[in-house]
Amino acid sequence: MTAPSRDRSVQAAPARERGSDYALLSREVKQAGLLKRRPGYYSVKIAVNLLLLAAGWTAFALIGESWWQLLVAAFLAVMFTQTAFIGHDAGHQQISTSRRVNTLLGRLHGNLLVGLGYGWWNTKHNRHHAHPNEVDRDPDIGGAALAFTEDSARGRRGAHAWLGRHQAWLFFPMLLLEAFHLHVASVRALLARDGGTTRSRLLEGSLLAVHFAGYLTALFWVLTPAQAVCFLLVQQGLFGLYMGCSFAPNHKGMPVYAKGTAPDYLRRQVLTSRNIRGGPFTDFTLGGLNYQIEHHLFPSMPRPSLRRAQAVVRAFCARHGVAYHETGLLDSYAQVLRHLHRVGGPLRLRPELEY
Repeated sequence: MTAPSRDRSVQAAPARERGSDYALLSREVKQAGLLKRRPGYYSVKIAVNLLLLAAGWTAFALIGESWWQLLVAAFLAVMFTQTAFIGHDAGHQQISTSRRVNTLLGRLHGNLLVGLGYGWWNTKHNRHHAHPNEVDRDPDIGGAALAFTEDSARGRRGAHAWLGRHQAWLFFPMLLLEAFHLHVASVRALLARDGGTTRSRLLEGSLLAVHFAGYLTALFWVLTPAQAVCFLLVQQGLFGLYMGCSFAPNHKGMPVYAKGTAPDYLRRQVLTSRNIRGGPFTDFTLGGLNYQIEHHLFPSMPRPSLRRAQAVVRAFCARHGVAYHETGLLDSYAQVLRHLHRVGGPLRLRPELEY
């Protein structure tokens, strides 16, 4: 058996590899027709989403110079997140059998409508899917803001050490900055010539420029400067908070593997993921990400098929002795916060690292 890392939050892989298990599960899923595209669902979903987004901006124009616009800002934060969910599905090729169509939809919903770089995000997100919760390979646990393993926490100094000590308390407030971070990262990736060919970067950069110019012009043309700034802070802050709260329960607090020690594909995806219980409202609110296990096993599976796939995957895991983790939304947040608090423990024992 692979020796476990000295970091208690990092798991060692099981000795036995059983890659054929995924082939068996995949056969069951395909026979059930769960990987077939759902053009009717996505046509209605996209049309309704665009109508609601347009309704929000229409209300913004009609209300005009007023502090009631902060309610519109909250509504548009919700709609930006729902729009980003569609971009996410496009990035996973869930919407169409044509990669070109999915890319077009991803760029329109990401770059143009919400100001997130589709090419940069898609590359980063695919790396996460390939190596979930694997140290030095999953970009979602390698950021500078939060420490996800005790080893990474021990290496922090100065302001990063202070942040690590208090990260459980600061987690949700920090999500208010997530949208701003994603905007900056999108632009930075284009300037660094990351995320595709010159042509694709020029196209995505143009769409981002149109979004930011249109967004800021609308705010400062219709509202007073003070109202515009408040609108921007509320709308972008809640946008980031909503997105962060949708993605946070998925993997944080689940097993983390040292680089190169993760188990076979099926177990890697199931053991590092957490599902959220709920019904249609939860499915809508979390954009289908509440079926994180099924989504990670079959990333191209259309969103409306995930609920049906859950029964197949859960039964398969039970037959093969693979732990299948599912909990309520509030309990998932509690698990995340407990994990962040525990990981920050070494820093709380050495407050001198802040200086």
